[in-house]
Amino acid sequence: MDVNDTILCASSAYNNKYYFNSRFSDIPDAVKKELQIMCVMYTEDVGGQLVVGFSDDGRLMLHVFADEGDLLFDEIGSGLKIKKLQEEKKELFMQLENYYKVFILDKE
Repeated sequence: MDVNDTILCASSAYNNKYYFNSRFSDIPDAVKKELQIMCVMYTEDVGGQLVVGFSDDGRLMLHVFADEGDLLFDEIGSGLKIKKLQEEKKELFMQLENYYKVFILDKE
């Protein structure tokens, strides 16, 4: 993550918590729920932390973090799961990027 990145939501297997940025409270509840399920299921499956955010140019990014000594974190499974999410949620991710560009960055 870069300091200019904006966090949309995040989930952590370490403290069993989910975070949704209140700046995006006007996103439909169904989308919020889908993001929550996606993030929590990811961290339940492979461990670590998943952060979903936007770059300064509006691209949606999935960042994975794991504690250095975390022997239970599945690095290979993580990469495979991220690729699968990018394929399965492609339309959702494109819609979120468009939302961010129009409503947050104020671009057409």
